[in-house]
Amino acid sequence: MTYGAVEAAYRGWLTDEGVDEATKAELRALEGQEKEIEDRFYRELEFGTGGLRGVIGAGTNRMNRYTVGRATQGFAQYVRSLAGDGGSVAIAYDSRRMSPEFALEAALVLAGNGVKAYVFESLRPTPELSFAVRHLGATGGIVVTASHNPPEYNGYKVYGSDGGQLVPDAAERVMAEIASVDLFRDVVRAERAAAEAAGLLVWLGTSVDEAYVRAVVGASPNPGLAREAAADGVTLSVVYTPLHGSGNVPVRAALAAAGFDDVTVVPEQELPDAEFSTVKSPNPEERDAFALAIALAERTGAELLLGTDPDCDRVGAVVKDAGGAYVVLTGNQTGAILCEYLLESLTVRGAMPPKPVVIKTIVTSELGAAVARHYGAEVLNTLTGFKYIGEKMTAFEKTGEYSFVFGYEESYGYLAGTYARDKDAVVASLLTAEAALYYKRQGLTLYDVLQRLYERHGYYLEGLQSRTLKGKDGLEKMRGLMDAWRAGAPASIAGLNVARRFDYLEDVHGLPLENVLKYELEDGSWFCLRPSGTEPKIKMYFAVRGADEAGARSKLEALTADVMARVDAAI
Repeated sequence: MTYGAVEAAYRGWLTDEGVDEATKAELRALEGQEKEIEDRFYRELEFGTGGLRGVIGAGTNRMNRYTVGRATQGFAQYVRSLAGDGGSVAIAYDSRRMSPEFALEAALVLAGNGVKAYVFESLRPTPELSFAVRHLGATGGIVVTASHNPPEYNGYKVYGSDGGQLVPDAAERVMAEIASVDLFRDVVRAERAAAEAAGLLVWLGTSVDEAYVRAVVGASPNPGLAREAAADGVTLSVVYTPLHGSGNVPVRAALAAAGFDDVTVVPEQELPDAEFSTVKSPNPEERDAFALAIALAERTGAELLLGTDPDCDRVGAVVKDAGGAYVVLTGNQTGAILCEYLLESLTVRGAMPPKPVVIKTIVTSELGAAVARHYGAEVLNTLTGFKYIGEKMTAFEKTGEYSFVFGYEESYGYLAGTYARDKDAVVASLLTAEAALYYKRQGLTLYDVLQRLYERHGYYLEGLQSRTLKGKDGLEKMRGLMDAWRAGAPASIAGLNVARRFDYLEDVHGLPLENVLKYELEDGSWFCLRPSGTEPKIKMYFAVRGADEAGARSKLEALTADVMARVDAAI
């Protein structure tokens, strides 16, 4: 888009009668700031396969009531095409700026289109929304969240009737509906009082919460473990931080329901805070997010630390290493440990279902796959995005081809049980605590279990690098980088020949098309380039396997250095 077109869009918002005065005042304050105006108006905020995500503010490329309203109008039209009676949509939101307002805006647009909106009266985890869609028999779902993005962001994700995020075919239908909607002219909103009176705006209370917690606890492979262990005098001390998000109530409820009584919450991070004022980023992948939790654990001697992100769909775990120091497990390490715990428990109890399957993504470590195969489970790979794992779960539920046991991503997202179709930090928190207690009864820590897995399957080590490339220029740099690798990928990396290249914009193993490149090297190492679908970043994933930690780390360092030098030279 030329700057002239950008300027025209900007002036259009300033003069349109459909724009409220507060929004116009925000835009007037930008007069003369060409770069900022361009970033706000050079495109429409993209509704990708995961929905919307962007900085909050006025403009077509921002999260605001108008972009949310337009997206919801398109989604309402899609829902009505599926349900002749208007259908219904469940809505949840987290602790971010404007989350309650955006959730209500979506509800009123749905109601204006004759679609019943079930709305939680306060913040709830994203996985509970997935559960609620299934529990209520809704046609779809919406959750307002930007996960672990910085405070200035918010987002909007949509779900299908199975409780999973929309996969590409369905998302494209929604996008086509949205494209037909004029931002100011075509959005139909109901008044709140009228929507409530007509039964088109229904506020959800605690009954769904209670059903959700029962479902989470029911996913345990060892029912009653904590109470049995306590009767034998074995307990587990846990420190938990919700990082100012939606996990505080449900995680504590699930742990308590399962019998974990020694749980201490980090007081400074217990309550919702849209500014996430105690952390640089509310991201449980980063050790900094656990600074207060580790300080508390060092005072109390806690054996396990858990931290969930703002919408509580991802969890990080901190355990003591052989020297007694607290270490943050990677998402791949936690995933492998949970896979071991689930499959070992089911095997010991004689409760393994027929044709068990573990589902992971193409950028997730092969350690969990080795664990699964050790217990006779099938392993399937999907593209990055839990929606693809949920899609396979729904298919297997219909066909009976496999029995789902566990699904996970390297980015700290896990699910056991079939009550939902999205990653769930509530059940993952419970299972991690159970695993710690299960192995404590055997005289092992979770760190010991991880070392045992390395001894059995080989030392797998992974790495992740990213480059943030914001705005229009950033998008162009990302496209240029991917184009350059497609046109001229090296024949060798870090002294190893490239054995195979997978371009997921072409048909690879029948997976949906996506802008991802993966390279396998002659020794089995691999790396992957993937523009993020939710952040202005390009991500580079690395994985190696060695006979010991030193050998694996040396391999990983060499591979990372060579690839990143080439990436940085191209951007």
